[in-house]
Amino acid sequence: MSHDQQHSGSEVPYLELLARGAAADAYERPVLVARADGAPPQTLAALETAKTHALRVRAELEGRRRREAELSALYETAHDLAGLRDLDAVLAAIVQRARSLLGTEVAYLSLNDPVAGDTYMRVTEGSVSARFQQLRLGMGEGLGGLVAQTARPYATESYFDDPRFQHTWTIDSGVRDEGLVAILGVPLTLGSQVIGVLFAADRRARVFEREQIALLASFAAHAAVAIDTANLLAETRSALAELERANEIIRDRSGVIERASDVHDRLTELVLRGGGVHDVANAVSEVLHGNVEFTEADGEPEGADGHAVRRGDDWVVSVSAGGEHLGALVLHGQPALDPVDQRTLERAAMVTSLLLLARRSAGEAEQRVRGELLDDLLDAPDRDPRLLRERAARLRADLDAPHVVLAARIEAPRAASVERESADRGRLWSAASHLAATGHGLAAARDGGTVLLLPLGSGDSAAALARQTAKHLGGALREPVTVGASGPVDAPAARPGAVAGAYEEARRCVDTLRLLGRSGEGAAAEDFGFLGLLLADSRDGRSGGAIEAFVRRTIGEVVAYDRRRGTDLVRTLDAYFACGMSPARTKDALHVHVNTVAQRLERIGRLLGADWQSPERALEVQLALRLHGLSSAMNQ
Repeated sequence: MSHDQQHSGSEVPYLELLARGAAADAYERPVLVARADGAPPQTLAALETAKTHALRVRAELEGRRRREAELSALYETAHDLAGLRDLDAVLAAIVQRARSLLGTEVAYLSLNDPVAGDTYMRVTEGSVSARFQQLRLGMGEGLGGLVAQTARPYATESYFDDPRFQHTWTIDSGVRDEGLVAILGVPLTLGSQVIGVLFAADRRARVFEREQIALLASFAAHAAVAIDTANLLAETRSALAELERANEIIRDRSGVIERASDVHDRLTELVLRGGGVHDVANAVSEVLHGNVEFTEADGEPEGADGHAVRRGDDWVVSVSAGGEHLGALVLHGQPALDPVDQRTLERAAMVTSLLLLARRSAGEAEQRVRGELLDDLLDAPDRDPRLLRERAARLRADLDAPHVVLAARIEAPRAASVERESADRGRLWSAASHLAATGHGLAAARDGGTVLLLPLGSGDSAAALARQTAKHLGGALREPVTVGASGPVDAPAARPGAVAGAYEEARRCVDTLRLLGRSGEGAAAEDFGFLGLLLADSRDGRSGGAIEAFVRRTIGEVVAYDRRRGTDLVRTLDAYFACGMSPARTKDALHVHVNTVAQRLERIGRLLGADWQSPERALEVQLALRLHGLSSAMNQ
């Protein structure tokens, strides 16, 4: 059976496992069965490789399903809340969606009681304990009381082992009765006022990631507005029932309420169809009859608590998520703004933060996927070309077209701190990832710099692409960026192993540029002669290090053999080339029998490889002999 047949056959059981969504431990069975059946090592190795590929695909699919589920839950929540007007229905929808959003076993919501000075359990989802459902937490008590008191999110992977919280018998008994271990709580706030706490919890230890905390915090902000809207509508109904002057109130408020309802519907539609930040600004501009614009984050603006504030003739509200300032919405030309219209502007800021978080998560996920694909091309030359093409196609990259590998390095000051160098590398990777995404290529952080795989257009050259890339990255970072390019790689998917060699060539180009004092420029291998790349290959910084490395790589085995055995292979090799590669003339020059020359050449062939007499290798060997001779003469 051929290697390709073995490899193809080894994929079949894993494709079946992927197709039926099997658990991760099921992927061990094909290897165990093959080992029990006495399969040869090649088959076991192929199965292990296929298992690794399948588990990676499974993890990628699970990650995508998880992200899609989170966004789906978020969009479904916006849609549901848009149609709810009853407070109980709103609270139930919030808790259900919070549980779905984070995939926890339990979710619950408490509301603050200003009269009693505590917070009480209002709605639960997934709870089985009556004691837990009736809990009341004093301000500062337990995790929830601390969130309600400080207006800050708190998370713990093991509540009973966490000394940060004030444990009381009542609270701990309820939590223990429910069986909760890991708990995340975020405040429900309106402006600077905390109205309650939204929780997500599991009955096992679990670490809540920073992105999950930020996402739940943003959702809680949206939920707080929905609660406030439901309360406002309930109060309106009560007022209409109690007062006969409802018509006058409706006339005064109808325009504002209509605008609020209009913008709410528009914003909900924008979230559902994946609109952008500027779409939100345009929608609010039409409803409020003003000019709304989004400004990027620049310091801490007014309205940082999520409340719209007056600034001259403008209104400003911060766009933030999880305590991170992302920017601001500014309404121009409306100095007299109704409170409900202020609330509309604040709601638009919350929706903007959700869209920005979703866009950031999608962008970061795509950058990671691009980096992983390039890492596989560099580190795993035995990857299945078909799978590589499929992964590239999802990223809108064509790995059957000619590409160039580029190594990029930012030129930080000599005295730069470790923190500065790390930050510079992160900035370089971010800029390179953006360039790769827009150029249908790939990028990954590696060896203190960044490596890119970019398509080579017809009529373009690797050198020109290197110069363009250095100029683009340097302009984006406002720092010199040195870029070295390899020669073209015709089809990276068909020859994954060629990418690693091209990367080494690109790195040597970078080192050559820096050695020649041309940092901040871009160049390809074709821009340098052989000696230029040879000098760039020095890694230890000592004079002559590159020459020694070249001699060692080329004829080092022959030199070492002479030293160990006291033979004369180097002199025989030198004489052989000097005599036009003629064994007969070589034996005269050395005064030995022709059989002796033949035996020595045979030994040299075993040390240097069968192709050592090919024109390209022969040239390198002769240059190495010359450099070795010069080095030996200088050391005598």
